[in-house]
Amino acid sequence: MTSEPLPPVLAVTGLAKAVPGGRQLFRDLAFAVAPGEIVAIMGESGVGKSTLLNLVAGLDTADAGQIAIAGQDLAGLDDDARTLLRRNRIGFVFQAFHILPHLTLAQNIALPLVLARAPAPAAIDRATKMLAKVGLGDRGGDYPAQLSGGEMQRIAIARALVHTPALILADEPTGNLDPETAERVLALFVAETRASGAGTVIVTHSDRAAQVADRVLVLGPAGLVPRP
Repeated sequence: MTSEPLPPVLAVTGLAKAVPGGRQLFRDLAFAVAPGEIVAIMGESGVGKSTLLNLVAGLDTADAGQIAIAGQDLAGLDDDARTLLRRNRIGFVFQAFHILPHLTLAQNIALPLVLARAPAPAAIDRATKMLAKVGLGDRGGDYPAQLSGGEMQRIAIARALVHTPALILADEPTGNLDPETAERVLALFVAETRASGAGTVIVTHSDRAAQVADRVLVLGPAGLVPRP
């Protein structure tokens, strides 16, 4: 007896978006991401990859179509509800890290839990465990200025995963790293996202980053198509 497939973490259907001035970035876009699946989205600069990520995150509004995260349709949520959905169900990994310089590493990682109103001791305890998972277990009291680029990205990965989100969104997660460091960060990213069971979308120009994905989709004039 085979088990039923799990419903998608992310389901996008009929998505359309134009930029100011009327240029159509894409229309009738559709794809889905299953729990534990890593999907890479590639394409030339200006085709709308980052815009697509912002739409999925609920940071921008589509002209048409539907985006559902863990079964919740973004179009049916007001601004407060979208903020709560991002806070509780989505983890972000950015090219520029976005680590807060005035907070310790443990405090940076604990931030999603604190924003979700978890008790501070529990949040720091969970953050300390995530630090150990990314190989920085003895650095919780350090500040971002004391880190290398690769260490900063490890902190960003730990912060994205600390609240066990359903969906991870990564925008050029290795774009600022040298090849050797990028390789280590990608291995860590894949291991941790697989262990968490989160569905993952990586927007990237990097062929090496795309190689870790289960599927690679290319965004262009024809929409989203599988990479040959």
